[in-house]
Amino acid sequence: MIIQILQFILGLSLLVVLHELGHFIPAIAFKTRVEKFYLFFDPWFSLFKTKIRGTEVGIGWLPLGGYVKISGMVDESMDKDQMAKPPEPWEFRSKPAWQRLIILLGGVTVNFIVAIVIYSGMMAYYGDTYVSNDSLKDGVWVNDLGHELGLMTGDRIISVGGDNLDRFSDIKIEMLLGSGSNVAVARGADIIMLPITTDFVAKAIESKAPWMTPRIPYFVKGFTENSPAGKTGLLQGDQIVSFNGVSMPYFDQYIKEVPNFAGQPVTIGILRSDSVISFDFTVSENGQMGVYYENNLAELFPLTTIKYTGFGAVREGWNQSITKLGFYIRQVKLIFQPETGAYKEAGGFIAILQQYPTEWDWRYFWSFTAFLSLALGFLNVLPIPALDGGHVVFVLVEMITGKVPSTKIMETAQMIGFFLLLGLFVLVNGNDVFKLFQ
Repeated sequence: MIIQILQFILGLSLLVVLHELGHFIPAIAFKTRVEKFYLFFDPWFSLFKTKIRGTEVGIGWLPLGGYVKISGMVDESMDKDQMAKPPEPWEFRSKPAWQRLIILLGGVTVNFIVAIVIYSGMMAYYGDTYVSNDSLKDGVWVNDLGHELGLMTGDRIISVGGDNLDRFSDIKIEMLLGSGSNVAVARGADIIMLPITTDFVAKAIESKAPWMTPRIPYFVKGFTENSPAGKTGLLQGDQIVSFNGVSMPYFDQYIKEVPNFAGQPVTIGILRSDSVISFDFTVSENGQMGVYYENNLAELFPLTTIKYTGFGAVREGWNQSITKLGFYIRQVKLIFQPETGAYKEAGGFIAILQQYPTEWDWRYFWSFTAFLSLALGFLNVLPIPALDGGHVVFVLVEMITGKVPSTKIMETAQMIGFFLLLGLFVLVNGNDVFKLFQ
């Protein structure tokens, strides 16, 4: 938990500081006074603060983001006294519209640039590693929900929505986001088209168990305490290949078959060093062998790894950013489709924290930080008052009409936006708290 918290704080702090620098740097470049630059919020008091060239720089105690306070700008501070005075040359409202637009868009621009830089660096350092869908020769294993869609264990996924997907990890995402389209599967010599319904998407989102996974062999990863099979001489790394003399090469077959022999003697065949060895034991009364299975796809299937250098890494970093952003935008759209129930799964800070692994993993940290940067950039550019996008709308209206919206209108819009965001904040973080007690 401590490692998750540290990763969460580091990732959030990095993105907040860079986002606010995106506003701060052009503001200073255009000789606009920046009164405050804060990591986290500081209601009533701050953990640290100092003055740097007239700007109060500090760290707040409430880790919900951060902000820069720019003089002469209607923002969350709602400083009506300042706005009631005649504008000063160094204030935001005194600057030309194009300069104000650059200042406002600076934060989200930096967010997108940060994501591209991180993904580009990862493509050059780690390369792009994934399990190819073509490598899953034995198809997929599905539960009852997968059966409702029409899938069967052993099916091979060909395409989703007409798109052939190389990465297996993309298939489930596309199916969740593909309501109204079809998934094409190969079943024996036949190609079957299965419609993805909204009802399936809703059930898949609600389901806590994976409804479709690659069909995998049964490699021994470890044993439960007092494992009946473990006492026979099985070793980690053995592959279980038969049950009571019947060939059973897949793990899912044992889940279905073994419970039928609760409390009964059975024989399993294992493959070890190219030799098949038989072991006899009695299945536990609860219908289990007590053998953990290897479920790390990287250990079970050949990995496709592509390394990039120079401009190729930058180009792939751009492609990764566009793809991940597209996934995120479609997920947000799903939240606004009540029939899918996706809004119930929208998460806040606890959900983000739980996405980090319990052991420090730099590769995952940078990948998730890049994704968060894209999400932060997209959310901030939405045309909602109180967000950067809301301010941008007012500047664009001014540039098009030649008229500056009144301070009263902007203050009212700011308050409306604030309460909209407060409602969203309560929803996502309320979902987090509710799930903790489920």
